[in-house]
Amino acid sequence: MAFGFGIIGTGMIAEFHAKAIADIPDAKLIGCYNRTAEKAKKFAEAQGITAYETLEEMLANPEIHVVTICTASGAHMEPGVAAAKAGKHVIIEKPLDVTLARCDAIIDACRENNVKLATIFPSRFHGPSTEMKKAVNEGRFGKLSLGDAYVKWFRTQEYYDSGAWRGTWQLDGGGALMNQAIHSVDLLCWLMGDVESITANCSLIGHERIEVEDVAVASLKFKSGALGTIEASTAVYPGYLKRIEIHGTKGSAVMEEEDIKSWDFAEPTEEDEAIKKRLAGKTETGGGAADPKAIGHHGHRAQFEDLLAAVQEDREPAINGPEGRRSVEVILAIYQAAATGQRVDFPLKKDPDLSGWSPGK
Repeated sequence: MAFGFGIIGTGMIAEFHAKAIADIPDAKLIGCYNRTAEKAKKFAEAQGITAYETLEEMLANPEIHVVTICTASGAHMEPGVAAAKAGKHVIIEKPLDVTLARCDAIIDACRENNVKLATIFPSRFHGPSTEMKKAVNEGRFGKLSLGDAYVKWFRTQEYYDSGAWRGTWQLDGGGALMNQAIHSVDLLCWLMGDVESITANCSLIGHERIEVEDVAVASLKFKSGALGTIEASTAVYPGYLKRIEIHGTKGSAVMEEEDIKSWDFAEPTEEDEAIKKRLAGKTETGGGAADPKAIGHHGHRAQFEDLLAAVQEDREPAINGPEGRRSVEVILAIYQAAATGQRVDFPLKKDPDLSGWSPGK
C-alpha cells in the first residue's frame, strides 16, 4: 500500500519530515497546511506539493492517510484531534504537547477514532540506543544504579527572538528541557524505567525576553531504586553533543549523540568488540548542539517506517501516545519541583500551575 502524507506546520522541522517521507518507497508527500498561507505556499513550491488554504480541506483529501504535525509545541492538540477525527493516522513532532491534559486529549481522540499515533523521538532508533536497550533487557547491567542525561547546548539570543512562540510557556511549553533535552529525557526513561520522584532547580542565565529556563538540573529516583540526574541548558557555549550514561552493578555504557563512548561489562560477549567498533565515530552532524538544523533525518525516516508498519500490522507504534506523554510528565514534574522547592512524586495528579513562576527570578 502506498501512503499519502500531509504536513501541518511548515517551519524548519517540516523540512526534515519531508526528507524522511521522500526516502520511503511506499510513501508520498501530497500536501501541507500552515495558518500563514504564504509560508505554506513557499514550502509547497519547494516540495512540489499542494498548499491547502484550510486544514479542513487538507484533511478531506482521501489520498492523505497520515498527517505529521510540525506546529509550535503548544499547538499540537488542535490539529492532532482534528486529524484523528478525520480518520488520519497522526505523527506528532516532540513534545506530544506541553500539558498532560492536552496530551491526553490527543491520545483519546486517536483511540476513539481507531487511528495510530506516534510521537517523534528519533534518537530511540539510533544504533547505540537500541544496543543499550537490548543490554538493559538482557540484564547485562546487573542492578541499575545510575542513569544520567546531559544536554549542554547553546542557542543565541537571536534564536529566541526569531519566533514569538519561542521561550514561552504557552507555545514552547518550557525552555532547554521541553524543547531541546526532551529527546534525552525520553531516552533516559526508556532505558532506566519509570521515575518515582524528582527534585530540581531551574534558572534563566544566558538569555533575555523569555519566560522559561535555559539551565536546569534535576535529581531523579527511579522506581527500580536507581538514582539519576538530568542536566539541560541552552546557555553553554559553544554547545556539546548530548550524552547518556547508564550504570549498573555489572556494567556501564556511555552514548554521545550516535557514538558509543564506553561499553564495559563484567561478563563480556563475543559481540561487544564489534558493537564498540561499529558504533564509534558514527556522529556525522553537530546533533543540534549549537545549530538546530545540524541534525540528520534518518531517525525520522525509521520512525515513519515504524508507524506505517504499525498500520499494516495493526499494532501500536514503537513510540505511541502514552510513550510520548511520559517525557512531558517528567519535565513538568521538574518544573513543579523547581517552582515549589519540594520533591515531586509520580504519577502527577494534574498539570502543575506554573502561572506567575519565572526561573529568571
